[in-house]
Amino acid sequence: MRPGPAEEISAAIADGMIPAHVYGDPEVFELERRNLFPRTWVFLGHTSEIPHPGDFVLRRIVDDSFIVTRDDTGRIGVHLNMCLHRGMQVCRAEMGNTRMFRCPYHAWSYRNDGSLAGLPFHDEAYGGEEGLSRDRHRLVAPARVETYNGLMFAAVEDPGISLEDFLGDFRFYLDLYTAQSESGLELRGPQRWRVNANWKIGCENFVGDMYHTPYTHRSVVDIGLFREPKAHKRKEGVLYHCGVGGGTTYKLPPGDFTERMRYVGYPDIMIDRMAALWSEPQRRMVGDDGFMVSAATLFPNLSLVHNWPIVREGEDVVPFISLRQWHPVSATETEVLSWFAVDAEAPDDFKADSYKAYLMCFGSSGMFEQDDIENWVSITTAAAGSMAHRLQLNSRMGLLHDGGQVGRPLDDFPGPGFARVGYGEFNQRNWLQMWSRHLFPPGAGDTTGRDTGGER
Repeated sequence: MRPGPAEEISAAIADGMIPAHVYGDPEVFELERRNLFPRTWVFLGHTSEIPHPGDFVLRRIVDDSFIVTRDDTGRIGVHLNMCLHRGMQVCRAEMGNTRMFRCPYHAWSYRNDGSLAGLPFHDEAYGGEEGLSRDRHRLVAPARVETYNGLMFAAVEDPGISLEDFLGDFRFYLDLYTAQSESGLELRGPQRWRVNANWKIGCENFVGDMYHTPYTHRSVVDIGLFREPKAHKRKEGVLYHCGVGGGTTYKLPPGDFTERMRYVGYPDIMIDRMAALWSEPQRRMVGDDGFMVSAATLFPNLSLVHNWPIVREGEDVVPFISLRQWHPVSATETEVLSWFAVDAEAPDDFKADSYKAYLMCFGSSGMFEQDDIENWVSITTAAAGSMAHRLQLNSRMGLLHDGGQVGRPLDDFPGPGFARVGYGEFNQRNWLQMWSRHLFPPGAGDTTGRDTGGER
């Protein structure tokens, strides 16, 4: 790989310098396809998308198409969308409800649990069960499928670690998005669209780029839609990183837990449920320290966002949560999947207003979305050129030449991992170090991400 081996890319990233070509190089993308995505836990969707027996959705992990289904017994399964006979896709619909998937090529039929139900001329063409035993044939499945708080993940190859252990201490932060009541989340979507941008750029943006918000998204402040992206609000927040994930927070005005949750726009009935469900350190992070989670990324390609715009002029803010997956299509193209997420027990009027807040800010027509995409397409276009192989992008924000660091570490931060107040690119460097280790052959990296540098 030009200009040198993967080890050189990894060493440059560790020093805070990113080889520009990694955002547009087909050879780098091939390493990602072969060494990264098959060998770690990848998000597929949420259980609320398939609530009833027979429900299914189609999802992808790079080039592999999977049917994510709830079978007749209510069990969740994930099946490679490829007929055992001649390899045709057995499901062509994005979602639906069925007891049977029938291949359109030769009509082999599979139950929604993946087992082979029947095939034409079984006796005449195959000699019946003696020639082809249906009980011994079923659609291929990933090595591992597990869920956490309703989030469904699959690992194409066995990563040697359970999903819960993979998530590790990042669950502390993930719970703040996904566990606001005992009933968990319900999702709408996903909206889907494709952009001519490398998939890594969105991941890095959400994992810790507070620096761009006051400038790229200045218009949403200028028109009065949003009060939080102002520069002083962003630099007072915290960058946190923990194992396989990291993110940003806003600094809330003075108050206790209830007052600060009201400031964000939650009604008291939801605040009471969150206070009862969240741990004491989780409540303390908001109530005592005044830090509310905003954007985050879970390695490799699931991001989350939590924010609170003004939906109607003259009224209070309304919070929303969005999940998004950066699905790589090529080195220079990404399919974005964007879900609206809301507490299943939230009042109906809150759900409606929260959905409006989401659509205004994110999704295919969201104001934040349009701002970001223009930047990311430009980066990818430049990175695909030949001169990009001669350039290393400066991602050293927060580092001094003598080894010192800028910014104030929070040693008493209630959450796990490390946290720093103010701007920095610590999170992007940690995420990229996890990414770069997967460019090596199997066994060369720690897929848990627990040795990501732990910059303090």
